[in-house]
Amino acid sequence: MNKAELIEHLATAHTFSKAESGRVVQTLLDVIVTTVKKGGSVVIPGFGSFKLHARAARNGVNPATGAKFKIAAAKLPKFTAGAGFKAAVDPKAAARKAAKAGAAKPAAKPAAKAAKPAKKVVKAKKA
Repeated sequence: MNKAELIEHLATAHTFSKAESGRVVQTLLDVIVTTVKKGGSVVIPGFGSFKLHARAARNGVNPATGAKFKIAAAKLPKFTAGAGFKAAVDPKAAARKAAKAGAAKPAAKPAAKAAKPAKKVVKAKKA
């Protein structure tokens, strides 16, 4: 699905014109790009998050010649899918993760004894 198909789908799913749907989609994209560009993050619960990822400078090697060169640092946008999105794409993996999390929880430990308060040391003054 491309941007035009998304706009058309939004227009048919709701009572919007294609022009209104286009403005909504463009506004959403502009907000995400502007926020991430400024270093912030956009989090949509259940869907995912958009963040700025800073990649450090590093050394590279040309595999054909073996020559070493420097790769400059870069700032890149990063999207991390949320749990709901992952579960919708692969429900079997979500079920395995839930089963594993349920089995991994240990039984509740008994409450630990309260720590004794530290003794206060008072030094006597010389007369």
